[in-house]
Amino acid sequence: MSRVVLVLVTLQLTAALLAGCGNDAESSSGAPRGVAALKGDPALARAPKRPGELLFRASASPQTEGPVTLDGRYTVRFEQYAPEDPHLDFTTQTAFVADLQTPSGRPAQHLFSAARSSGTKTITAHGRYLVDVSFGDFPYVLRFTPAGG
Repeated sequence: MSRVVLVLVTLQLTAALLAGCGNDAESSSGAPRGVAALKGDPALARAPKRPGELLFRASASPQTEGPVTLDGRYTVRFEQYAPEDPHLDFTTQTAFVADLQTPSGRPAQHLFSAARSSGTKTITAHGRYLVDVSFGDFPYVLRFTPAGG
């Protein structure tokens, strides 16, 4: 094997190994991942995931995740935050809007439309859904916790 080919193979293997390290996020949204994410994330994102929970976080919206399977009652919580201004008054900002959609993208269940830093709602859902965050100008966390959990 030529030296050039050996170097290229080594570089590709190294890049593949590095790409897989530290990726503990649930979201594919470009949100911070791994230990670096913990520094600026709110408590809702830092809390350990319990069995059956779904956790989504992103640096911005719009963002659609899934499909995910839901089966039962869930407490759904969101928290948005401004890392550069921890005391920001979200009541003067764009409302955070999140919904469940069918896998084809049709509305299924409204979750939130609130100009607040956080919110909670209990829902019942059975089936496969997309989690769609259509508005919100700040990083956010959205957590689905099975009722009783």
